[in-house]
Amino acid sequence: MNLEVDKQRLISEIEELSLISDAEAPAVTRIVFTPTDLRARAWFLERCKEAGLAVRQDAIGNIFARWNGQNSDAPAVATGSHIDAIPNAGKYDGVVGVLGGLEAIRALQQSGFNPKRSIELILFTSEEPTRFGIGCLGSRLLSGSLSADAAKKLKDKEGATIEQVRRSAGFQGKLETVKLPAGHYQAFLELHIEQGPLLEQKQIPLGIVNQIAAPSSFQLFIEGAGGHAGGVLMPDRRDALCAASELILAIEQQAKTSGSTDTVATVGICEVFPGAVNSIPSRVHLSVDIRDTDLQRRDSLIATVDASCHAIAAKRGVTIRQELVNADAPADCAPDIVETLSESCRKHGLPFTNMVSRAYHDSLFMSRIAPTAMLFIPCHNGYSHRPDEYASPEDIVRGTLVLAETLRSLAS
Repeated sequence: MNLEVDKQRLISEIEELSLISDAEAPAVTRIVFTPTDLRARAWFLERCKEAGLAVRQDAIGNIFARWNGQNSDAPAVATGSHIDAIPNAGKYDGVVGVLGGLEAIRALQQSGFNPKRSIELILFTSEEPTRFGIGCLGSRLLSGSLSADAAKKLKDKEGATIEQVRRSAGFQGKLETVKLPAGHYQAFLELHIEQGPLLEQKQIPLGIVNQIAAPSSFQLFIEGAGGHAGGVLMPDRRDALCAASELILAIEQQAKTSGSTDTVATVGICEVFPGAVNSIPSRVHLSVDIRDTDLQRRDSLIATVDASCHAIAAKRGVTIRQELVNADAPADCAPDIVETLSESCRKHGLPFTNMVSRAYHDSLFMSRIAPTAMLFIPCHNGYSHRPDEYASPEDIVRGTLVLAETLRSLAS
């Protein structure tokens, strides 16, 4: 049975979905549970129904589109990703894994394949942390990595709880019903753009992920003393922004000197109050993201940042309060799924390399309940989370072909 990916259909669908956006093209913005997100979901559901897939949605809005196999009671093989997008993002992050997954199923259908195990395509809710401050909301709940009680405490910037927001978006079930048991899936695969430059630099068309880095994020709240920019002399100042600046540079230096290039740290948000040119900053809020493939090294860096907070607070006469958002363990991809992906690449004569995913994805949490692996395709210059994010049609088709071949092997 020959597998053929419909390149024109797949690329046109990626383009079509990119136009369902709150940003002007080529930028894409789709924030979870907004009207735009709901329009994109409705569009996707129509594509799944056209493919003859049985569709259901859970209480957090995860979408499951199933191609029923001969043994519908056996654990299914699953694939998928997300379509929500941070402000001013690109059109490929997550989308390649969702629409590539759909096209992989259609290619298998058209080849005459009759799966023994069901194949399920998952669209995960809110992989991006944009609205509720925590990433992979749908897969965290699905895997039990986030409890329903903890999820109910999450709020957006307007103070609306996740319960209020999801129910107003039409998702009425109980969050406690979202969690799936271990063994529900035989395997999970995620096709994704690399979001880094290594595949392009090495001119290798495919990357098979064998480890996903450990992410953590926390908020820092720095409180000093405000005052008139002309009235408070320098020796008397307790400038919260100066303390924050010193802390940001300390975090950068500590990440650089961890002993491994796998350690990365980012301060992505700096909010200053009152934000006037002639007023000394009295409060600053920072968001910090720290990741590593090694859990002990990651946690060691977090401890070093904590020590810097205490030292800078004492030195500058400010207070620094920390709030942990998440600190997740890394994941090893399942060796047998990695090998099946490798065999699929070899079958189609496609070069590949094994690599680490330094960005985390829904796969990190799916690995808690199912054997999991990821397949990367190159993206131009490693650009992602920006409007000029780009993956070539040829690379997208190659990734979709290998995904389809692997799903065929796993569902046979």
